[in-house]
Amino acid sequence: MKRIITFYLRPYYRRMAVGFLIKFLGAIMDLFIPWILAYVIDSVIPVGSMGLIFVWGGVMLICSILAVSFNIIANRMASRVASDATQIIRHDLFAKTMYLSARQTDAFTKPSLISRLTTDTYNVNQMIGRVQRLGVRAPILLVGGVMFTMSLDPVLSSVLLLVMPVLAVVMVAVSRKGMPLYRKLQSSVDSFVCLVREDIAGIRVIKALSKMDYEKEKFDRINRMVVTCERNAERTMAVLNPAMNMLLNLGLVGVIIVGAFRVNAGTSEVGKILAFMTYFTIILNAMMSISRMFVIINKAVASAARIDQVLSCEDDLALLGDKTGQEADTEDAEIVFDHVTFSYNKNEPNLRDISFIVKKGEMLGIIGSTGSGKTTLASLLMRLMDVDEGRVLIGGRDVRSFEKKDLRSRFGVVFQNDTIFEDTIYENVRMGRQIGKKEIIQALRYAQADEFTREKEESEGAMLDIRGANLSGGQKQRVLIARALAARPEILILDDSSSALDYRTDAMLRRQLKENFSDTTTILIAQRISSVMHADHILVLEDGEMIGYGTHEELLRGCAVYREISRSQTGDIGG
Repeated sequence: MKRIITFYLRPYYRRMAVGFLIKFLGAIMDLFIPWILAYVIDSVIPVGSMGLIFVWGGVMLICSILAVSFNIIANRMASRVASDATQIIRHDLFAKTMYLSARQTDAFTKPSLISRLTTDTYNVNQMIGRVQRLGVRAPILLVGGVMFTMSLDPVLSSVLLLVMPVLAVVMVAVSRKGMPLYRKLQSSVDSFVCLVREDIAGIRVIKALSKMDYEKEKFDRINRMVVTCERNAERTMAVLNPAMNMLLNLGLVGVIIVGAFRVNAGTSEVGKILAFMTYFTIILNAMMSISRMFVIINKAVASAARIDQVLSCEDDLALLGDKTGQEADTEDAEIVFDHVTFSYNKNEPNLRDISFIVKKGEMLGIIGSTGSGKTTLASLLMRLMDVDEGRVLIGGRDVRSFEKKDLRSRFGVVFQNDTIFEDTIYENVRMGRQIGKKEIIQALRYAQADEFTREKEESEGAMLDIRGANLSGGQKQRVLIARALAARPEILILDDSSSALDYRTDAMLRRQLKENFSDTTTILIAQRISSVMHADHILVLEDGEMIGYGTHEELLRGCAVYREISRSQTGDIGG
């Protein structure tokens, strides 16, 4: 919350101060009305002057108009400050999320980041707006109401003052208990969002396996958990309103009883009792507003802490000095992995002592079983994560010495389960880059996607559904490959990007890469021997270890695992 107040609200301090002043004036106008009413009943009416009655009635009317006008102006200013500040908070949070490392993203989890960008920023928005609208008006009405009652009749107001400490104790006790419950609620909402996200994304698989009932049971369990957390938090905070109502009404009863005795004894007047009734209503509403504000603040404090966790997250991919790392035998190398070891959990290494060299324009094929570390190699090369030991060099320079934008602009990449956006085919290929339509059409042709993309452009305006739902698996992969090729990258990474392609299309794609991207260094990660067998070098991984490196023929002779893969897929057992 400190960051929200001292950083994001700082540019609006002056505007908020003006709004507070206007709100203050409006609240004072509201407080004057009962006092004027008491004066009219006790002092003006007994005189019998209609002129004075109309004059003071006009004063009450003016106070009412000013109170309404000031409150409307202040509320509009408060809403503007809240929306502008939240916009900046949401922008910074999204920007920070975009630049988190893969390790940090996994630690926060994607559903949690979505929840922080939506629910948590909404809670902060509500808090900023309500504090400006009620945070000034309610305390002024409360304190001002007490002061005006003191000026009218100190004895009656002492009855009211007896209730205030009890109210304060109730509010503090409930708030202390409620805040942890709202934090727990937000965590359960994260899990809820995670399940919904997975089920909606995998709905076709769920239907295909007839697992609808199973997923409904999972949803019911987590839904009940969210409801339970929400109910516990709301039940706790719900104590405030009834408790405050009861205490204030008891105070009101006390005022009426004491007031009746005082009027009967001639020490007080009827107008003051009526004014006291009105002030009591004002004070009651002010206390109710404060209690509602406490609920909103409790939610916002929990949400602000979660937002701050992301915003204050330090960059774990810090820029290193310019370390060339050039050696005599790697001078002409484009990519060098030098004794690289990496672990996700920092206990068991996922990659262990990996070393290889790829020269400019060469193609490296990477093959291995699921979980062997193939995708992790690509992530380390693009510096989505940092190595634990060793170095990764591009052009003789440690990847940790590049600015991230400069480094990643060198790559064209297709990841496993990559994303198609709800946009045109051309925009899915362009992705906001300075790439002309001619280059996009050319990239689609290289990726063997030009035929079906032309048909879609003619029939549907080339619009694609979310995640490319109106494309087949092979069509999606070809659009993604076109995206990677469009900017003619220095390094091309294709991570299992041809798994949904038939053998003919796969072969034609490889031919286009060889003919038109001969200067591009290519990392081809695949499950098929046929996809990598023509590469200049092939790296075989198993359980994070490098168990083979060489050409197809060399590996058939010297690597038992590669030979077994080749035999199972092609029947080729080598020489």
